[in-house]
Amino acid sequence: MGRQIEGERIHGLTPEELEDMLRQMGMTEAWVRPPLPLVAADEDAIDVIEAQPDQASLTNRYLEQALRFIRREASAETPFFLYLAHMYVHLPIYVQERFKKASQNGDYGAAVECVDWVTGVLLAELEQLGIDDDTVVVFTSDNGALAVESGGSGSNAPLRGSKGTTWEGGQRVPGIIRWPGTITPGESAEVATQMDLYPTLASICGATVPSDRIIDGRDLSPRLGLRTGDDEPDADRPFFYFSGPTIEAVRRDRWKLHVRKQGEDTTQLFDLQDDIAETTDVADAHPEVVAELTALIDEARADLGHEAGDVPGPGLRPIGKVDDPVTLTEFDPDHPYFMAEYDLADRG
Repeated sequence: MGRQIEGERIHGLTPEELEDMLRQMGMTEAWVRPPLPLVAADEDAIDVIEAQPDQASLTNRYLEQALRFIRREASAETPFFLYLAHMYVHLPIYVQERFKKASQNGDYGAAVECVDWVTGVLLAELEQLGIDDDTVVVFTSDNGALAVESGGSGSNAPLRGSKGTTWEGGQRVPGIIRWPGTITPGESAEVATQMDLYPTLASICGATVPSDRIIDGRDLSPRLGLRTGDDEPDADRPFFYFSGPTIEAVRRDRWKLHVRKQGEDTTQLFDLQDDIAETTDVADAHPEVVAELTALIDEARADLGHEAGDVPGPGLRPIGKVDDPVTLTEFDPDHPYFMAEYDLADRG
């Protein structure tokens, strides 16, 4: 596993107690997990290609599979959907030496450059195959950076906060949609979420979303200039900021109201149009806005529940569960694993 136990104890544990801990050195028992599997799957089976692979090699391996898939589908002249979820820039960051040597911002900068490189390769492939103008490309992320001030990498400046918070720095991410010759280049100040991608792509492809369930997202195609109709930009659409099951804030148009932080109730109002960094609380100057946004939160809590008030939510939908789950891998002390999954100091 890449570490040698010297003496009788390490981190206060005996070699026998450390047998599983070697996968993630120094972590508590709650973090002991099976070896990280690299898998290939189809409709019939899931195949474990490698357990605990070299994480610095994964981006190249993902890219290779993506290119194979695109070429196969393009040659068959069939529509395709490719979802490529990078492991970067989540911790731990294992990067190729060529990117690390060129980076002026350490492993984090190298990881960002690697993602940029992969994006360039994929766009070049679409152009070479002659399907560039027929392919919608969406580039986005899932949360803000850990940010230097919280001990991580990257920066959310000028936004306040970092990953895991309901400040703008934890929530706002790049959202780029590219369709040459169809979507006119430009910027939009409209609020959108990744939940909007499903109905948007369905609309673009001429598909119909199910009507027998709640679909949280909205079709963004009018905002992209692809059609007009009833679903025009809606400045009154509220956006709720959750921390776990708890609503901590809501935004409508330019106004954002925080009502809970770190387990405590609060009342802080910010004008995101003039104060994107959320530095000046204007709640006392706009009590009518506070009242309107508070009513929205009360309505949402009545539907989705409120953990702090132990209020159940009739609008909650059940989470997906697997009965009696079995892991794809199990730790084998005699297996020649490449490395521990979290062997870096900045794991997370």
